[in-house]
Amino acid sequence: MKAIVGPQPDGAEELAVVDRQVPRPGPGEVLIEVAAAGVNRPDILQRRGLYPPPPGAPDILGLEVAGTVVEAGEGSEDHVGHQVCALIAGGGYAEYCVASAGTCLQVPEGLSLTDAAAMPETMFTVWVNLFERGFAADGDSVLVHGGTSGMGTMAIALGQLFGLKVIVTCGSDEKCSRALELGAAVAINYRTQDFVEEVKSATADQGVSVVLDMVGGDYVPRNLACLADEGRHVSIAFQRGATTELAIPEIMRRRLTLTGSTLRPRGLRFKTMVRDEIAATVWPYVEGGRLRPVIDSTFPLDRAAEAHARMEAGEHVGKIV
Repeated sequence: MKAIVGPQPDGAEELAVVDRQVPRPGPGEVLIEVAAAGVNRPDILQRRGLYPPPPGAPDILGLEVAGTVVEAGEGSEDHVGHQVCALIAGGGYAEYCVASAGTCLQVPEGLSLTDAAAMPETMFTVWVNLFERGFAADGDSVLVHGGTSGMGTMAIALGQLFGLKVIVTCGSDEKCSRALELGAAVAINYRTQDFVEEVKSATADQGVSVVLDMVGGDYVPRNLACLADEGRHVSIAFQRGATTELAIPEIMRRRLTLTGSTLRPRGLRFKTMVRDEIAATVWPYVEGGRLRPVIDSTFPLDRAAEAHARMEAGEHVGKIV
């Protein structure tokens, strides 16, 4: 089969199509003939040699796919012939990939495989971090950075479905307008506006219940200033740096919670539990046509480098597939 690895065996960052053996599914696994794979920022970090795959995961890029199950290991035979999307620890940029049956969701009628491939990574991440770790609930205001990213657009969509007032930051007026079109309650241009002051204005000086942060670094103390008392700060990435300086008395006085998580290294048992929660709570909205991803652009496999360049340029709105 054709596949794309990163970095290449000699350490080069450039993406290249290579020949690999078609993998075989083991017990509890399925082999998917891949129709589409989502592009995510961890793919770029892995290509640069900054984010090695976890033990046992292939060096083929790609954390989410959609396609048709063509073979199954023991215990998963009933998946054969079904169209599914799946969260995987690697292997998506290929003509075939193996996934655990426990991280697969069946693609309903009316959902394209391109759309399906754009959902698992962001849906699992937003669900775990905004709703489970951040305890976002109906009526809460939340702040999400990167409002037009794949993660941001999924947060807006889920926020609409579950009664959240989603405030986002974006890097241009055009992106702010697009975020508002997608359902954000407030969109702040972080290049021209002070997002702390804008959040206070949008919440009548009360602050938000949750901040979903993928920026890190010097944003963290500013994020805490956006939180209401007893608010929750959830870190999912640190694009501006892995360290910061905080005033501990403020955290104590205002009873703030700082938490975060990574998804890729988590065990199969945890990911299956999340899949089950999504299947019961979120997937009915997908089946009913009320939840769809925002697709920015699509590329054929042999132009994966262009897909990465599109993401690195930062001009995309929604998912690249």
